[in-house]
Amino acid sequence: MPNTPLPARHAPRPVFVIGCGAIVREAHLPAYAMDGVQVGGFFDIEPTRALALASATHGATAHPTLGALVAACSAADGVYDLALPPQALREAIDAIPEGATALLQKPFGRDLDEATALLAAIERRGIRGCVNLQLRHAPVITALRRLLASGTLGDALDLELRVVCNMPWQNWPFLEALPRMEILMHSIHYLDLCRALFGEPERVWSAAFGHPASPRLADARSTTVLSFAGGRRAVVTTYHHHTAPARHEASHLRVECTHGTAVARLGVNLNYPEGLPDTLEWSADGAAWQPVALEGNWFPHAFRGPMREAQRAAADAAFVPATSFRDAWRTMALVETCYRSAARGEMMPEEPAPA
Repeated sequence: MPNTPLPARHAPRPVFVIGCGAIVREAHLPAYAMDGVQVGGFFDIEPTRALALASATHGATAHPTLGALVAACSAADGVYDLALPPQALREAIDAIPEGATALLQKPFGRDLDEATALLAAIERRGIRGCVNLQLRHAPVITALRRLLASGTLGDALDLELRVVCNMPWQNWPFLEALPRMEILMHSIHYLDLCRALFGEPERVWSAAFGHPASPRLADARSTTVLSFAGGRRAVVTTYHHHTAPARHEASHLRVECTHGTAVARLGVNLNYPEGLPDTLEWSADGAAWQPVALEGNWFPHAFRGPMREAQRAAADAAFVPATSFRDAWRTMALVETCYRSAARGEMMPEEPAPA
């Protein structure tokens, strides 16, 4: 279960979705249904997609124009779900009213300059909410953080995230138009998680590569090494074109500590989008592995977290979501450092100029 509860004294506000791609059908809508969050309406530049989702969602309307959806959301005092590619975020942000509450799909723009411009527009117009970096809210990550905080394994020293899978990139044609892809669209989840667990990195080395099976994607595999204060290290490595039988594919998170190890499986990457169940095991001081019972998986259960935080932000102006717009901007700064390193070699991250 996500750490953030829904507002205690307020019914969840209805959600109005801009963008009706597969991620909405497969993750957003099931997550909202789990929490009893009503979806009031949909809009998509392809009207048939909005109609299909509305016909399958009780009480929802497919709106013919963005303006019609905005009017309906305003009338219902709703929350916006901007489930859009990064290049479409600015237009949608400019279209929603000042003071609105919105959940933005990750990434927060295509590069740090665009993230900075988005943040400035959001803050100038008083928009509240967060960015959908939902891995922080996955049940397996919530359980892992509890385990690390308990001290059972000692101090965390080393983190490895390794993905070897067959990801159907062809399902998202808009990716071919992006000058950056894998780190920006996929590994960003793991980089954001490294920040959440270890803080801001002190050194970054990154490399990104294309793949002949996806010649129109700017980059489709990457490796990043991060170092943190206290000698802690994180390694993120991904390969998305593994076509051999399933025995040797991987989607795991391993944390080595001074007195033990925790290993998690992030099952969604294996046979996406159906995936496999997430798992978490730990061993302390060489003892037998102990399983941890989990309440759900990354997809769709983690998507409850960002919407809960958006709902809290709508009800309480003082509430700061874990993946607030400013925090997401810092993750974009790390993504920028990774791409700079991929072009030039190891980088010493500079403190980004205030947005």
